[in-house]
Amino acid sequence: MSESLEAQIKDFASRLDHLIRRGHQVRDALAKDSSNPSAIVAMRAWHEECGVAINQLSGNSKAHWLARSFSEAFLMRSASGNATVGAAPQEIVQRLLDVLAQAVTALSREGGGPVIIASEDVPPRRFEFVHNAELRQVLEQAYTEVRRAQEQGEHDLAMRTSCGILEAIVTDALEHKGPGGLAASGAPAGKIADWSFDARLAVAEKAGLIRGGCARLPAVARAYRDHADKGNNATISERDAKLAGQVLNVIMRDLNPGR
Repeated sequence: MSESLEAQIKDFASRLDHLIRRGHQVRDALAKDSSNPSAIVAMRAWHEECGVAINQLSGNSKAHWLARSFSEAFLMRSASGNATVGAAPQEIVQRLLDVLAQAVTALSREGGGPVIIASEDVPPRRFEFVHNAELRQVLEQAYTEVRRAQEQGEHDLAMRTSCGILEAIVTDALEHKGPGGLAASGAPAGKIADWSFDARLAVAEKAGLIRGGCARLPAVARAYRDHADKGNNATISERDAKLAGQVLNVIMRDLNPGR
């Protein structure tokens, strides 16, 4: 086994261990109150992180056994054994924990080779759900930049770019909804382009375009415009950058539910 591959496996093993520990926390929170908004938002963010890890470990192949196990974790079996949608959140978390445990076993398997690990040439994240076609390629490139910045520890750039993408896709959804559809959702006067970042997020949530995922957005992320444009010296931590990225992924799922 090459040193590069061994390093990759160690990195994924550490990543899976972190996801498993977080999964236990999410499961315990749901056990206390499965309708708690914070627990639900945390669960969805965890789902997203699990999906990214499993996709990479599966070599971006939906046909890989690990990718199939991940997808099947969200299905509920009927009495006849047929798959239907709608398994309970706590049950889904436990199933995903089982899938992560299988991935750990596969990584440590001797002789049989590791789980397929994707190359660094990961396909770009698509933004077909964005109504403004001219924005899509720009957003794809920006999303790739977020991933690169995160990998290189550039937390400031990662957070600001994540927030910029978030603002762009929420603004696109608001503009598509139109003033008439936003009037009953507490929309402020004036053009959407003149609204604050917070106002856009709040109106989008009230209008039902997105759910409550933005509640986890750090204060420094909500003020990302000031940080970028006015020389704000606030330190951006790794946690701030990761939270902004997680919220972005949750909102992308809200706006593209069929993905």
